[in-house]
Amino acid sequence: MSKKNAVIKGCSLQVSLALLLAACGGGGGEQANSAEQAGGKQGKPTEISILTTFYSQEPPSEDNPIIKEIEKRTNTKLNIAWTSSNNYTDKLNVTLASGELPDLILTTDPLNSSVIKGMAAQGAFWDLTNLYKNYTNLAKFPEETWKNLTYADGHNYGIPRVRPVYGQNGLSIRRDWLDQLGLKMPTNMDELYEVMKAFTNKDPDGNGKNDTYGVILNIRSFENISNKTIGDWKVQDGKLVPTIYLSTEKDALLYSNKLYKEKLIPEDFLMLKPSQILDMLKAGKAGVATQAIDQVWHITAELRKQKPDAYMEPIVSLNGVSETEIGSFGMFLIPKTVSEAKLKKIMEFMDYGASAEGSDLANFGFKDVHYVEKDGFKIPTEQAVKDNVSQQAFGQIFLSYNKYQKAYVPGIPKEYYDRHVKIMDERVKNAVNDPSVGLDSETWIKFWPEYNKKITDMKLQVVMGKEPIEKWDAFVNQLKTEPNFSKIVQEMSESYAKRNSTK
Repeated sequence: MSKKNAVIKGCSLQVSLALLLAACGGGGGEQANSAEQAGGKQGKPTEISILTTFYSQEPPSEDNPIIKEIEKRTNTKLNIAWTSSNNYTDKLNVTLASGELPDLILTTDPLNSSVIKGMAAQGAFWDLTNLYKNYTNLAKFPEETWKNLTYADGHNYGIPRVRPVYGQNGLSIRRDWLDQLGLKMPTNMDELYEVMKAFTNKDPDGNGKNDTYGVILNIRSFENISNKTIGDWKVQDGKLVPTIYLSTEKDALLYSNKLYKEKLIPEDFLMLKPSQILDMLKAGKAGVATQAIDQVWHITAELRKQKPDAYMEPIVSLNGVSETEIGSFGMFLIPKTVSEAKLKKIMEFMDYGASAEGSDLANFGFKDVHYVEKDGFKIPTEQAVKDNVSQQAFGQIFLSYNKYQKAYVPGIPKEYYDRHVKIMDERVKNAVNDPSVGLDSETWIKFWPEYNKKITDMKLQVVMGKEPIEKWDAFVNQLKTEPNFSKIVQEMSESYAKRNSTK
């Protein structure tokens, strides 16, 4: 942990203790107005301050018509501190350390933040474990999502920024290249290798040049498929073990090394930024990549400007494995400085945002002004762009649960939307989970960043042929002898057993 993070953590824990003491005395903060106490929309609007992010080019302005309408429908006055995603973590840490907390705080990585976990343990945030069940729309969020966001004590301290659990991420492949070369959709890693080899060597785009790659390598995807788990841990015989202990991890590294040696991947794959990977895919330079299912259509749409039959198709599964997510992109915290009456008003506000009406208003705006309907889809108008109405704006706060959310992007034909929905449904049948979600280990927090860097470096050395696989074996055996690494394994296993024990 860096000195900067250590200072922030220390400050935040001190602040959280002060917040707890303040919440326990003097009635728990400011008094609610009559509208809050009544739980209705009469009386003075409830003022709600919010810290959140945005992904649109600019944040919504104070006079944004959708924000004004949301305030009207919820009888609120919103004070939103919109912060760019590029520096949101820094802004969040500074805010937490300051002690001057807004009423609603987005944390984008609640499961890996020692600061947030520490403050929650000190009682700085409202416990929503039982409360959310009283709100119809929030209660409709998947049970897996709520469970995945519980902390080690089994409690929920935030409202999920809900996303699909199943089917949205995985490998995708150029279907038109398969057809061009007379190849079938691969179902396992051996078949995928043959396809990637053909994509590299058999001129799938027909331009007479040797200028395509089989895959833009994502080692993690191949590890997940080989290990049949998500991430760095797997359950074996009821116990949690690091995937680096597994023979299947070696298989994934050797597989990736084979791709590298045979030049089926770009030699500079380590240097490629996400934007550069997208540019390569949109330019038709690679046939396989790991992409979210909504991004797949963005790539396809760009490819079709040059090749009308191009299609980047999501792969259902390989080796009987498809990936899952935790079902959220962070969560919203409510500090204990907020009174209990105001807490309920904020929960009502967020419950409205999780309704079909509230979500549609935030993400699409007014019908025939910000969108028109066609084939059952809401198609944004130019006015939506002018008024900054989209999921990238207020949709970062309000969004109802839709398990097919990522299947739709503006402009996708209904035929392909339906196909992606079917693929998402098929992926559910082969879904594997990350068993480490929500687990706690103080030693992991302290030492894992350093270990993870060493592990990643050694993996890359093997993949690029700079070290033999025997060196990997020796490296793993050495880790097993190190007390701190052994303690991480022990604490994670104990946390897993506690979290999954029958109560």
